[in-house]
Amino acid sequence: MRFAHIAMTPDSSPVLVVQHGDRYVRVADLGFEANTLQEFIELGADAQARLADAIAKAPDDAGIAVDDAVYGPGTINPPSILAVGLNYDEHASELSLDNDSGPVLFSLFPNSLNAHEAEVKLPLNVSREVDYEAELGVIIGKPAKNVTPEEALDYVFGYTAVNDITARNIQFQEPQWARCKSFDTFTPVGPVVVTADEIPDPQALAITTDVDDLRVQDSTTGFMIRTVAELIASLSQELTLLPGTLISTGSPGGAGRSRKPPLYLTPGATVTVTIEKIGELRSYCVEAD
Repeated sequence: MRFAHIAMTPDSSPVLVVQHGDRYVRVADLGFEANTLQEFIELGADAQARLADAIAKAPDDAGIAVDDAVYGPGTINPPSILAVGLNYDEHASELSLDNDSGPVLFSLFPNSLNAHEAEVKLPLNVSREVDYEAELGVIIGKPAKNVTPEEALDYVFGYTAVNDITARNIQFQEPQWARCKSFDTFTPVGPVVVTADEIPDPQALAITTDVDDLRVQDSTTGFMIRTVAELIASLSQELTLLPGTLISTGSPGGAGRSRKPPLYLTPGATVTVTIEKIGELRSYCVEAD
């Protein structure tokens, strides 16, 4: 299944929908008390099967057309947003940063969450070195603590696309990376969350980024240093990954900082992250107020 948050009317807040053919149907209209993905995940393990039965019975014209959707973030209120840095060798090398000691982990703040086809606000007063990073996002489906790599994927609810936008000058000024990646609008997520059954191998997905008409990242998740399963297992040691937790799993090479000359995001630029089996996550860069 493919979930999204969309505004059902121009003035309404985004609500949880599930794709039904070429349309989106509100999950609450199918008998579930869930207006967000977080609320749906918290309904428990059998909710997904019950929803599949309900959507199969929905009329073909239920909901609204996918092409008419105005999106919210793929996840709206996760209990935490964890990001893994330097999980592709080529990205660590191009930034001249060490990735030998284990996963580089930091948190992102919820104010940074952003949607597909929304504006990324560039804070030119504090950074003119804002960079893109295409990443596979993993959403945990049930409490995970001290799990093994062999069982880790059983804890995944679904996958999404993330653009881990970064103010590079601040990243290299401060020892912790949370702030430089958590400015308002800096974490576009979506447009959809695809359930794990539709992506049995998260290490076999093409991942690309385009800035306007230029392809700047072109790789696959198979080049991760630590697989999704290994990351979940490592992060869950004596730390419970709560249902709904979003993990952003690192970016391949091709960051704007590494290009000659550097290619940083500027007002007017369009950034498109594409992940196989998930789709395109598009952002429009504007100057922050």
